[in-house]
Amino acid sequence: MKAMTIVKPGQVEIREIEKPVPGKNEALLRPLYGGICGSDLSSYRGTNAYMAYPRIPGHEFSCEIVEIGENDRGFKVGDIVTANPYFNCGKCYSCRRGLVNACMSNQTMGVQREGGFSEYMVMPVERLISGKGLDAKTLALIEPFCIGYHGIQRAGVKAGDKVLVVGAGTIGVLAAIAAKARGAQVWICDVAPKKLEYAMKFGLNGTVLNESPEAFRAAVDSITDGNGFDVTVEAVGLPSTLQNCLDAACFGARVAVIGVGKHNIDLDFTIIQKKELNIFGSRNALTRDFEELIDVVRTQGLDLSGVITNVYPFDEAAKAFEDFSQNAGSMLKVMFEF
Repeated sequence: MKAMTIVKPGQVEIREIEKPVPGKNEALLRPLYGGICGSDLSSYRGTNAYMAYPRIPGHEFSCEIVEIGENDRGFKVGDIVTANPYFNCGKCYSCRRGLVNACMSNQTMGVQREGGFSEYMVMPVERLISGKGLDAKTLALIEPFCIGYHGIQRAGVKAGDKVLVVGAGTIGVLAAIAAKARGAQVWICDVAPKKLEYAMKFGLNGTVLNESPEAFRAAVDSITDGNGFDVTVEAVGLPSTLQNCLDAACFGARVAVIGVGKHNIDLDFTIIQKKELNIFGSRNALTRDFEELIDVVRTQGLDLSGVITNVYPFDEAAKAFEDFSQNAGSMLKVMFEF
């Protein structure tokens, strides 16, 4: 079968590999749609802190079940599903306390282990998640939606909060949508005007174009009457954007850190003490996040299609990654059709 492979930074190939054979309590899946995550793009650029090469990318996907044995989950051949792509060890201190998303030996598909961007893949039945009738494109967006949703939950966002999401990539936009769904007032910030235009399709309260530190500070003061935001969300992974979140936070605010980067930060940490900030790291998501969001999208009729800006056929993997890397300021969710 064919499999997409990031051979090394800047090089993507379609390679022939053995078709997998499902074992006991496993299902053979045929991917339908898959999204390029920010971490996949970082892997392509050589900036992913957790990446080893070569690697089959992909942990955002929808699939059709091709082969499955009897199971107590009710899954059958032909079902459209997604899956929890974060493999935990089940033995470490985090896992023993139920924090399986923060497993000390976590292996995320497409990063620490092979991903799903191939003609077929095998998954444990226990990791499958029913699409409950969502169309395959929307279902492939649930995993990135979960990343933002988990961060919003960690920060305890509630109705009436003023929230600033820094970073209008896919994760940031979906985090903003998740906060809005909880009744918050939500603004989103980025350096790319085109991404801010896309973000406003989802009924957010406003945008902040981060042209300079002075312009950023002026916008924050104008929106919050000089008080700062109740919650800020870092969804980029840069020292400057984390600093933006700390600076824009009000006294006693909650700060959720979702972005992943490789750079150290020179931080005047007294701002954390001075403002008595509550800082929450947010890693991966839980199966219940997937299940809850699928229900939210279905019951609230959320239309996430505006997040998808580009769709490529599977065979054009190299072009898709090159285009996305060169035009990240104008492309939001890049998706493959298998």
